[in-house]
Amino acid sequence: NLTAVIIGNGLDEACKKLISRGADKVMVVDDESLNHYNDESYTDIFVQLINENKPEIILMGATTYGRSLAPRIASRINTGLTADCTKLEIDPLDGKLLQTRPAFGGNLMATIICPNHRPQMATVRHKVMQELEPDDTRTGEIIRPEVIIPKNLKIKVKDVVSTVCEMVPLSEADIIVSG
Repeated sequence: NLTAVIIGNGLDEACKKLISRGADKVMVVDDESLNHYNDESYTDIFVQLINENKPEIILMGATTYGRSLAPRIASRINTGLTADCTKLEIDPLDGKLLQTRPAFGGNLMATIICPNHRPQMATVRHKVMQELEPDDTRTGEIIRPEVIIPKNLKIKVKDVVSTVCEMVPLSEADIIVSG
């Protein structure tokens, strides 16, 4: 079963979208205090969910937030983390996650396993996996777990500034023209 975790505020439509894209279950922590991403609170909440549900594998996008959140979680739960994976497989013999990523400046591909600790964790680069077409007829379970939402945070978001930018990051571009 694939379980998605989503943390934030006003997430009802996002939960439906996750199910239509392949999630069997969606764990949603929806609270007004989680309106803006905060490493401290999101890490604490995610660790609570891991300790309660004991997943075997955790995958996160290798986005700005994923690259910030994943190592904090891995450190807190004492497990390994493979960053920026470009290929994932499950070993058919023992069920271990085979995590492949570029090494030595991209000249070599390294396959990494986490044999002794669970969950196995990886961040995955954009477009490594084929996105499923939405299927609005899919049904899934939306779970609203009871978690303690941290209130006395050291990190406070005072303001969010958005800039309009027409450029797509090179790592996310569908077409790249180079000379």
